[in-house]
Amino acid sequence: MRWASALSGKEQAEEAVADAAAEVRRGLAGAAADLVVAFVSPHHLDASARLPAMVEAALPGALLAGCTGRGIIGAGHEVEDAPALSLTAASLPGVRITSFHLDQRELPESADAQEWRDTIDVDPATRPHFVLLVDPLTVDAGALIAGLDAAYPAASKVGGLASGGPVPGANRVFLGARAHRSGLAGVALAGNVAVETIVAQGCRPVGKPMIATRCQANVLQEVDGRAPIEVLRELYPSLSARDQELFRHSLFLGIEMRDSVEYREGELLVRNLMGMDPRTGALVIGAALHPMQVVQFLLRDARTAEEDLARLLDRSAARVSPPRGALLFSCLGRGAHLFGRPDHDTDLFRSKVGPVPLGGFFCNGEIGPVGGATFLHGYTSAFALFREAAS
Repeated sequence: MRWASALSGKEQAEEAVADAAAEVRRGLAGAAADLVVAFVSPHHLDASARLPAMVEAALPGALLAGCTGRGIIGAGHEVEDAPALSLTAASLPGVRITSFHLDQRELPESADAQEWRDTIDVDPATRPHFVLLVDPLTVDAGALIAGLDAAYPAASKVGGLASGGPVPGANRVFLGARAHRSGLAGVALAGNVAVETIVAQGCRPVGKPMIATRCQANVLQEVDGRAPIEVLRELYPSLSARDQELFRHSLFLGIEMRDSVEYREGELLVRNLMGMDPRTGALVIGAALHPMQVVQFLLRDARTAEEDLARLLDRSAARVSPPRGALLFSCLGRGAHLFGRPDHDTDLFRSKVGPVPLGGFFCNGEIGPVGGATFLHGYTSAFALFREAAS
């Protein structure tokens, strides 16, 4: 297995593809590419219909998958709000690649597992891994994730929502020889490949873990037998001045996704606080809740996001060998907007994991697992790390 990633800032799409493809061919060292993942900024939109043919001419025989993004990642670097095109290519001997493009009308209306397997046409017995690139303006990404989790519960699923297009039809999703104005591009990898996912949500807990003793749908009515607003009023004066400032604008709720009352880093699903009922003291949360779930209040800022990602990358590096290649799906709210400079997450990845070929883009939402189920995230960096399967 070989991976290579390249990034071009050329303003003409033909030049950008030629530039990136030449670098990818050097990185593959003579191996033929089986898969090419392309991410392009909206500056190349006019040439998007021609992009599949350009890639095929430069890297013949490879399956193309990709989409547009307002920010592009390639060769381990990030470009935001400027012309950019990245190609990340892989030579995957022993790997079976299956692709599918679906529009909203083709998605099953229920989460029936067999109906989804029939639609996707990927055998769960092959133990596939999924990379998903979705146009959020034309596809219900939440329904997609729920359906795939029902049909392929053991499969890893990672990806992102195309960005840069303000209206339906403005984004592009690439698959094979076509550039689509809607829908989703999916790639299933099976055989001699292992995919590790890292989902850095960029939050840290404050206060103590609590039990959701009363809730209905997405309304948290009681925690540990008390109104949530009472807990927040008690928590606020116990925080440092810095955390009190974050409390005002960067407060979230973490929801434990495993059957355990023990907090585990990376297994709290981070969700927004959507509102409060001053009469009852209940909180409206951006996710459905279940009685007796463990919940905890969280704070997020640049330093916390850096510490969270560093911890997760350290844990990965200590556990397994470096990957052959990687994809990064990062939120538009991260990057220079959050950290004050470009290349923050990619530099941290390189320092912790090594000089691994890394491509990706800045998304309108990130897809990745937390606690054994797949979710749509925000303000997250979701990595897919690719290795040969263990013998």
